[in-house]
Amino acid sequence: MTEQERSLYSRWRPHPWHGLAAGADAPRVVNAYIEMTPFDLMKYEVDKITGYLRVDRPQRTSSHPPALYGFIPQTYCGERVARLAPGNEKGDGDPLDICVISERPIARSEVLLRARVVGGLKLVDRGEADDKIVAVLEGDYVWGKANEIDELPPALIERIEHYFSTYKLVPGEPSSIQIVGKYGYAAAAEVIEAALADYRDTFGTG
Repeated sequence: MTEQERSLYSRWRPHPWHGLAAGADAPRVVNAYIEMTPFDLMKYEVDKITGYLRVDRPQRTSSHPPALYGFIPQTYCGERVARLAPGNEKGDGDPLDICVISERPIARSEVLLRARVVGGLKLVDRGEADDKIVAVLEGDYVWGKANEIDELPPALIERIEHYFSTYKLVPGEPSSIQIVGKYGYAAAAEVIEAALADYRDTFGTG
């Protein structure tokens, strides 16, 4: 995006990726911009130029996203994120993904919320680092006090793992995605800090 394009769009509303902040309490508590809810059968994602939510593709499999799904603003999966995932070639070139667990259903996307980070999943997609940070909704009466991914029921994490291992699956073709590990808060904080630094390197501090 050119400076002229960025100025034009930010004049009317902040771009969810570039115009919002990761949050003053990052990496423990971050802002999360939600693109998809557990009720969606379409894959939505923010258009990188305009900042509007667009249809990416219908979900091929029958599984729904098991949690709110979006990204942390002003993050970028580049060289630093890639170095934290040995065996891949580069970061996926997108903002850092985050899954947010909420006891109360949230049916709307394009919302901004504060999320307490508890861990993450190490994904490699076609040789690119594609981490999925796992968090809980701040203030959630059931999950809000969790600090580590192991404090959440294993079934919740299994659902997230299953979704990401199958959501791009094409019948008759091998999966392009490998889940190579699960990690707790300390490693998640490293990934977030790396993604924040990759963003600054790529786009500046704004």
